[in-house]
Amino acid sequence: MPEERIVSPDVAKRRSRGNVSRRVLLGSTVPLLTLLVWQFVSAWGIVSQQLFPSPVSIAIEMYRMIASGDLFEHLQVSVARAALGFALGGSLGLTIGLIVGLFRKAEQVLDPTVQMLRTVPLLAITPLFILWFGFGELSKVLLIAMGAFFPLYVNTFLGVRNVDAKLFDVARVLEFSRFKQVTQLVLPAALPNVLLGLRLSLSIAWLCLVVAELMGADAGIGYLIMDARSFMRTGEVFVGILVFAVVGKLTDSVVRLLEGKLLKWQDSYRG
Repeated sequence: MPEERIVSPDVAKRRSRGNVSRRVLLGSTVPLLTLLVWQFVSAWGIVSQQLFPSPVSIAIEMYRMIASGDLFEHLQVSVARAALGFALGGSLGLTIGLIVGLFRKAEQVLDPTVQMLRTVPLLAITPLFILWFGFGELSKVLLIAMGAFFPLYVNTFLGVRNVDAKLFDVARVLEFSRFKQVTQLVLPAALPNVLLGLRLSLSIAWLCLVVAELMGADAGIGYLIMDARSFMRTGEVFVGILVFAVVGKLTDSVVRLLEGKLLKWQDSYRG
């Protein structure tokens, strides 16, 4: 039999850092190539600078906005809205998903209504939110919460229903209470689906934030984009889009990091 090689902690850490650096490098390949081509066609005048400013001019505009403090002020407002809406919608989605997954009667009562509402486009509901709640913060937070609710609800429900029924038999033998079943059996087994729902909810909440801030805000990244569009400040529009992309990617990476920590026990195919 071949001898097993023992890897020291220092070697393991170096390998881990090397894997992270390699992933970052590979993930940056397409954006860097895109920026190079973009700068080339802008520098040679192939596209209009007014409609499609070069990456260098966008970077200069971003530096100006950071130095003036405008960008961080708008970003702070947007992050607060997205976080509040996600906390409201995500917590409700997780809770109701658990209830519907655990109890058949709850599924029969609640799931048809939730699935019907899930198919209604958010843009179709936006005018109603404005009529009911006005242009204030409440309508924006509720719109974001509604978008964040459905992915966590659906994935939590599926995660609970995919738990092996034999585990519930073991829980009954061990005389687990319902609370113990949920915390020590259902949630750990449904965690892959719940984390997937968390990623989707965060991305949908960020998308809904754009819609919410385009419907009558006086601050936020979405307002910044609309104001810049009105005065043909295309560089600021691209800065706002870039901020949305970077913050969205950062939130997704945080959840990916959680997946790596919490799902170490999974022995799944990684490509």
